[in-house]
Amino acid sequence: MMKRVASIVMVGAVCVSMSAVAQQVYTAKDYANAERWMSYNVSSLVKHTVSGVAYLPDGRVFFRDPGTGGTAYMIADPVKGTVTPAFDNAKLATALNDAMGTAARQKLTAARLGITSYELEAANGFGVTASGVKFHCNAMMKCTMESAGARPAGAAAPARRRRGGEEGNLSPDKKTAAFIRDNNLWVRDVASGKESQLTTDGAKDFGYATDNAGWQHSDGAVVTWSDDGKKIATFQMDERKTGLMYLVPVTNRHPKLEAWHYPLVGDKDVTMIEPVVIDVTTAQVTRLKTPPLEHRSMECDDVSCSEGKWTDVEFSPDNKQLAFVATSRDHKDEWVKVADTTTGEVHEVFHEHVPTYYGWQSRTDWKVLWSRNEFLWVSEKSGWAQIYLHDLKTGAVKGEVTHGEGPVTEIPLVDEKHGVVYFTAVGKEKGEEPYYQNLYRVNLDGKDQRLLTPEVATHTVTMAKDGSTFVDTYSKIDVPQVAVLRDNNGKVLTTLAKQDASALLATGWKPPMEVKVKARDGKTPLYGFLWKPTNFDAAKKYPVIDNVYPGPQGSLCQLMGRGFSAAKGDEQALADLGFVVVCIDGMGNPERSKEFHDAHASKPDEMGDDTIPDQVSGIKDLAVQFPWVDATRVGIWGHSGGGNATASAMFHFPEFFKVGWAESGNHDQREYEDDWDERWAGLEVLSDDGKKSNYDEQANQNFAKNLMGHMMLVHGTMDDNVPPNNTLLVVEALMKANKSFDMLMVPNVHHGYAEMSQYITRRRWDYFVTWLAGGVPPDNYQMKSAAEIQRAMFADGPSADEDDDADF
Repeated sequence: MMKRVASIVMVGAVCVSMSAVAQQVYTAKDYANAERWMSYNVSSLVKHTVSGVAYLPDGRVFFRDPGTGGTAYMIADPVKGTVTPAFDNAKLATALNDAMGTAARQKLTAARLGITSYELEAANGFGVTASGVKFHCNAMMKCTMESAGARPAGAAAPARRRRGGEEGNLSPDKKTAAFIRDNNLWVRDVASGKESQLTTDGAKDFGYATDNAGWQHSDGAVVTWSDDGKKIATFQMDERKTGLMYLVPVTNRHPKLEAWHYPLVGDKDVTMIEPVVIDVTTAQVTRLKTPPLEHRSMECDDVSCSEGKWTDVEFSPDNKQLAFVATSRDHKDEWVKVADTTTGEVHEVFHEHVPTYYGWQSRTDWKVLWSRNEFLWVSEKSGWAQIYLHDLKTGAVKGEVTHGEGPVTEIPLVDEKHGVVYFTAVGKEKGEEPYYQNLYRVNLDGKDQRLLTPEVATHTVTMAKDGSTFVDTYSKIDVPQVAVLRDNNGKVLTTLAKQDASALLATGWKPPMEVKVKARDGKTPLYGFLWKPTNFDAAKKYPVIDNVYPGPQGSLCQLMGRGFSAAKGDEQALADLGFVVVCIDGMGNPERSKEFHDAHASKPDEMGDDTIPDQVSGIKDLAVQFPWVDATRVGIWGHSGGGNATASAMFHFPEFFKVGWAESGNHDQREYEDDWDERWAGLEVLSDDGKKSNYDEQANQNFAKNLMGHMMLVHGTMDDNVPPNNTLLVVEALMKANKSFDMLMVPNVHHGYAEMSQYITRRRWDYFVTWLAGGVPPDNYQMKSAAEIQRAMFADGPSADEDDDADF
């Protein structure tokens, strides 16, 4: 295949570019110079990136601070205003090695401890987790590995890891683990290992606490525990009429069929749930007296938006009531209901209907204030996501809590005693980039709304449970991070750390640019990032690669983050191969107004928009702003929704986009799970004869005949998120239209490409070098292997970053 590419590359170069640019022959050194900007090569050059922030019971803050000599584990004291080591690394390494003895897989050192958790224990002792093992250490720095006989009084052992999801979902006090066995819910006392069966009528396709519908399928128990661990809220999931999805691995023997329930857009029957409350001590199951609920949540594409928790339910402090939100199949209707956990009686409190879809701006859409008999509700009825206060008995609105332009993005804490809400929001500060996040406080009566994070940057906060202090880490895409501890009025009590990027800058690294362009309407401002080659020459004209992810649940720039990072994907690496690389937030992406968010996904036919008109207008605007941007040579690529958008761009704007690389695209939403697109575009409606659908206009295969440029389609053969049939529909249409295209089916990988990721990345570089730059790539350049990347990313110690957020 490489020989065939080489034989026609001159023809491709002439077709792609009419300018008299000499064909460049790329060498392995050129690719190596590009690869040096990948995260596994540059992330370690940035020191003092605070992570693992955790509040201790006494109000102090534990955090990790990786420096030149390894990671320091620090404690900040808000009262004293001090930051001191949590322990002596060298002494702890010796103590842990002694405790492990011959069981150690490798010796720990002061520079390579890999501590992932820290807890205070009695008599000035503490507990840490290292190499996946829990240790208990005393004030004399003597440590023991956790076992049933070595735990201090009151300390809980980790749940046993078992096959089939039986590792368990831990109660708040970590003393009890809930798990699924034979379609029923069980619990295990983690200290003694004693097991008890809570339900008995679970059956195949009608089991308890399961989470295996659509793209999310696992054997882990989905439950919400009461604060005291005495009751569980969960559901019996009815999949008896839900259709199946099938995948078959690539093997040279008989393959094993993978089949699971995967409801699709337009299915008559989809997954439903029947809510129950279970008394853990007596195994009494109370079925709530409500019709079956849709398998939906307000805040994500699953009933569980955080691992193992049923998202839309909340116990009262005395466990006598359970508040929950029911969501309609199309997400246009939301109901707040309160159930009696003893009788199962359900009272409807509040209902909101919207013409398009509810929410997704805020990561917390509601919260019950039990002590006040009220609840908070986030609504966009004003045009912005704002918090409203409601009466919990009648549902009546008692007042608008937050106000002003810019949507609320999270409610990290409500201080019910003092009547104060702490919330994060974007777009409220005039003159700032509208996606910068800040923390605010406001009284429940809507008065005294105050900014608590005054620096012009994007802020991420972690709050103390009592609201007395919060950790604030802030940065910009070109300004390194600062981490501080503040009081609840925003006053800085102490600085935790400041990122040191000097070693990164010494390599010649350059940050991306923030850019502002016009949307398709010629007036709405859009924002994004632009990467230039590190050897940029303003006298040249550079072809453009547009990395796209259309949402509408998020944009690529949003997923990358507005904060400082040594690498955001392979954008800088691609740029150093001779391109200008851009990402542009389009109309229809979140974290703006309701009108802005509704722009491309409020109807099924609008889903085919994919923000592509905004990508076109934005790139044309960039070419006006910067003469070195060549808008006559534009390529586009993306993964998942970005793969869908790439094909859409190539089919709907074939004169503008010359080259496309579409990875794992959901090219027809009717071939994707029901919850995602029925939220954004509504339910499918068929014509009387059943031959036409209101979803026809968003299906990429229906426009494949328009392809003019070069396009590569990539998909994993075991993709259980976006099944490969999505891409094969486009392949079939391209063949029927007699169109030439390229394709890579990646054997036995899921939605991500795992160990094949490096190969796919290199091939993507080759594709743009060949067809967009008109060059010749080096023959089979070898990027770092997955094993080499793993070693580089965990250079500071085993599992050192396992609890950090993953790269976008």
